[in-house]
Amino acid sequence: MTNECKQRIAVYPGSFDPVTLGHIDIIRRSAKQFDKVIVAVLNNLSKNPLFTVEEKKELLRTATADIPNVEVDGFRDLLVNYMDKKEAHVIVRGIRTVTDFEYEMQLASTNQKLNDRIETIFMMTNPKYSYLSSSMVKEIARFGGAVGEFVTPDVEQALRRKYSDMN
Repeated sequence: MTNECKQRIAVYPGSFDPVTLGHIDIIRRSAKQFDKVIVAVLNNLSKNPLFTVEEKKELLRTATADIPNVEVDGFRDLLVNYMDKKEAHVIVRGIRTVTDFEYEMQLASTNQKLNDRIETIFMMTNPKYSYLSSSMVKEIARFGGAVGEFVTPDVEQALRRKYSDMN
């Protein structure tokens, strides 16, 4: 591929534990803006995830199967190093609240300092998902609450299986 027709590749990183309809909305909207969107599942060692990286990747692949320019991958490295490997120059981040913005601004500034070829684009969450978080979904599911309006049917089933195995 020549420089003149280089693909515009964005990376949407996250822990996606589990992926919610809010995440999927950001993925769909990002896919309209870029030639390729890589949904990169972070193997975050500082968190105690409910799902393995492989399980999260499979749930994301199922949820995004109808979006042809989306690729699902995992990484365990500095995001800027991963971006270089993937020849991506844009990080996509969803913003729900002012608190999110403050945290994301710190990350974006740090990433820019580490690699000045990388830009971060903040995408405002659709208002109907502004309250939604993976933590909230897990809390509801842990106590047997209905999460079908927050996640895909596959994710809802996976949550039921996880929490039934724990009981």
